[in-house]
Amino acid sequence: MSAVQAPNVHDAEPIPEAARAEIDRLLQSGDLFRYTAPENAPVSLLEAEFAEMMGVNFALAVSSCSAALFLSLKALGLPRDARVLIPAFTFAAVPSAVVHADCRPVLCEVGDDYRVNLDDFAAKLGSVEAVIISHMRGHTSDMDAIMALCHARGIPVVEDAAHSLGTTWNGQKIGTFGRIGCFSFQSYKMINAGEGGILVTDDAELVARAIIMSGAYEHNWKKHPVLRDVFPGLQNTLPLYNQRMSNLSAAVIRPQLPCLEQRVRDGRANHDHVAARLNTSPWMRVPDPLLPEERAPDSIQFNLEGMREDERRSFAEAAEAMGVKVQIFGLSADNARAFWNWKFVPDLPEDLPATRAMLMRACDVRLPARLTRAECDFIAEALIAAAETVMGETRAYGT
Repeated sequence: MSAVQAPNVHDAEPIPEAARAEIDRLLQSGDLFRYTAPENAPVSLLEAEFAEMMGVNFALAVSSCSAALFLSLKALGLPRDARVLIPAFTFAAVPSAVVHADCRPVLCEVGDDYRVNLDDFAAKLGSVEAVIISHMRGHTSDMDAIMALCHARGIPVVEDAAHSLGTTWNGQKIGTFGRIGCFSFQSYKMINAGEGGILVTDDAELVARAIIMSGAYEHNWKKHPVLRDVFPGLQNTLPLYNQRMSNLSAAVIRPQLPCLEQRVRDGRANHDHVAARLNTSPWMRVPDPLLPEERAPDSIQFNLEGMREDERRSFAEAAEAMGVKVQIFGLSADNARAFWNWKFVPDLPEDLPATRAMLMRACDVRLPARLTRAECDFIAEALIAAAETVMGETRAYGT
């Protein structure tokens, strides 16, 4: 094992010093509500800057990515009990947003590479009225195939890109393929505001509906000037769900936008370095990315190979004893990413065997972009050593 201390992977990305002056100004003024200022409120500036960064026409900052997903479904005008197809490997917030929007989640299988099983996706597409594609843990499913299938049926796609800010597919930014893309600023994402989310779209009417429902009551929609001709017909016709972002959150986020490109580079380098090390062990396999994908990872996932369930549990315990916390999705009690724990989902499938089999051996380890190479080596060495402790070093090298 390396002489380096076990790294602290639980701290989020640091807030740039540039945020302090604006935070202090806001605290002194008490001007935290996004609609208090007549113009150029921090939230409005964030929306303009984020839209420009993503190359889209509109962005709406809200309280969380879950709020963005919920508002996206409501803005699409889906009827009550509309069926929404989602991957069975995602965070519980995704089916929760579907249920919150008075819709019904339909789960499709996910493979060993953590991506949508296209055969199951295509088979279920005819029975749904919308799709949420979760790029879970930043793993991009085949967006060319998915968008072609959905376009052929006229089915709107919402992208849950909570883990994918900075990821591209054939050079196009993830979050810009569907009608709406949704991102997270929760602390364990590339940009850290503690909580927060944002949706992006090129559809003026969709974003206008989302703006009003997010909580632009009375004439606050006038502070979204690019859409003034759309709003009058919508005023007082939509409910207000009050899921706005505060100016304080925007002040924390805005100075981090210029940091994103470097964080993406560092996160990818860390991930690929650790992945190469883990793939030298016969007990672990990191799935290859799909060829068009350039990821922006802040964690690493790998599958345990050739281990019984008791050995997998022992591996996680051994790794934790060595200073590296490993979450095995299907073996972690009450894990919010294991579909069988989503008891709130109507008509929850009795089983999705391919997804279940993957979750029972898929491991998740935090790998923040800020880690040094030595810290990444510590994590890789600890994981390899934990596997050898459980399975035996001699067996590990086939002798």
